[in-house]
Amino acid sequence: MILARIIGTIWATRKEASLEGAKLQIVRPVELDYQEKSGFLVAVDAVGAGVGEIVLVCQGSSARQTELTTQKPVDATIMAIVDKLDVTEKT
Repeated sequence: MILARIIGTIWATRKEASLEGAKLQIVRPVELDYQEKSGFLVAVDAVGAGVGEIVLVCQGSSARQTELTTQKPVDATIMAIVDKLDVTEKT
């Protein structure tokens, strides 16, 4: 899974019929301290997340294992909204 922040929403009035009703979000991967990494992904939002929230994103075949994305042309899905991180880092 990828830890990421939602940075935007994609509005597509015409898309593959099986994706009708799916919310497409633009996410940017982040480090454990929430510092943004380079690049971005477009992910189907399966949990109702919003811009600015930290989320967990899965890719590949795992992205197609939600009620919303089963048997659909999806490569990345927002699977969870992160409330808090507890990290113990060894030096």
